[in-house]
Amino acid sequence: MDNGNRVSVPFNTVRPAVFYRDAMTSRHVSTYIDRPLKEVYDYASDPANLPEWAPGLCSSVDRVDGRWVAESPMGRIVLDWAPPNEFGVLDHHVTVESGETFYNPMRVTADGTGCEVVFSVRRQPGMTDGEFDRDANAVLADLVALKRRVEGA
Repeated sequence: MDNGNRVSVPFNTVRPAVFYRDAMTSRHVSTYIDRPLKEVYDYASDPANLPEWAPGLCSSVDRVDGRWVAESPMGRIVLDWAPPNEFGVLDHHVTVESGETFYNPMRVTADGTGCEVVFSVRRQPGMTDGEFDRDANAVLADLVALKRRVEGA
């Protein structure tokens, strides 16, 4: 049935949501930044700036053999960023000393004259509720630091 721009689907044809036991849970953490998207993207996409706004991730970053290497609470890590793009994608991989790699989805999207930065915190297998909450809160603290840094507050 057509209701203007909407299409109604009879209730009995909708499939129920299926949740898989091993599916990774994500929590989307975001902050609004009162600066243009390009300015925020340019700053946040430069790994050299990470210690200024993401001290929970790393305290220093250097280019070593063409890769970004950082000192972090997890030890030495390697950072691989999405190539520069016009879509605000700041996805990155973090490889820890054990060789395990973690994918971190991150976006900057326009929102009026400012922008929103969204980081998807992924719950890792075996992570407790408390650990997941601490991880999400650490990311939020980093995003707030990014906001302050870019807004000049």
